[in-house]
Amino acid sequence: MISPITLDALRVLDAIERKKSFAAAADELFRVPSAISYTVNKLEEDLDLTLFDRSKRKADLTPVGHLIVEQGRLILEATNELTYMAKQSASGWELEIRIAIDSILCFKPIYALIEQFQATNPWIDIKITEEIFGGTWDALTAGRSDLIIGVAGDLRNNNFKAHSIGELEFVFAVAKDHPLCQLPPPLSARTIKQYPSIVVADSSRQLATRSAGLLDGQPRITVGNIIQKIDLQLLGLGVGYLPVHRIQEELNSGELVALTVAKPEVREIDLCVAWQKDNKGKALAWFIEQIQALPSEVFLGK
Repeated sequence: MISPITLDALRVLDAIERKKSFAAAADELFRVPSAISYTVNKLEEDLDLTLFDRSKRKADLTPVGHLIVEQGRLILEATNELTYMAKQSASGWELEIRIAIDSILCFKPIYALIEQFQATNPWIDIKITEEIFGGTWDALTAGRSDLIIGVAGDLRNNNFKAHSIGELEFVFAVAKDHPLCQLPPPLSARTIKQYPSIVVADSSRQLATRSAGLLDGQPRITVGNIIQKIDLQLLGLGVGYLPVHRIQEELNSGELVALTVAKPEVREIDLCVAWQKDNKGKALAWFIEQIQALPSEVFLGK
């Protein structure tokens, strides 16, 4: 069944309701009043409904007329959005930009960029996801994300481009009342592995999962993100390496204590943002340009 309610008819009804007269609606739509009357009469005839109360001098809608106008405005708005989106897409702007951020980073800088972006591109959807360890590369490789933030600086292949956002420093940290605090440094692997390691699970779906700071035979407690890892280590339930920028306050207050170990893990990692070389989307280009202009290490809260 083809509905007799056309977009043109909805525009006419909308104009009449706002202007409160057929003549004023005709002026707004640059038509003669007879054309407006014909559109309304034809629609009423096709629907077998009365849309206007003609017992009054004003153009008052009937209840069903109000229903059609209210719902019609939603259709008109959706049509305008679709038209805009189609034009944006044709000019190289994506309908959606997908950004994956490693949970180890501060998210606030990207929130600030989103606010700027929305001011001029309100029709483009933005999807932010949280990834862990190899999950960021996995998201880019699998096509789940257009831009990844917080990956180690080693490019996986020549299909990617990257930009450094600063060095991430780690320390081996435990709660202030943890038994390891009572032992002389440096701590041996044999001593450390007596206590559970708090591990953040790699979010990779296709690439091989990774872990860091684990010793052979060491028990582990696996959590979903860096916040949970910090919380458990604050409670003394386990040990492990933590990013300095996420625990600086706790280190300053003494709630967490950085300890020296005999064979430390790599203490600094160069972090990058990365994207597919062949992705020419304008929204992606905008975010890359803005991130490159940010002060070094801003995502590390420094």
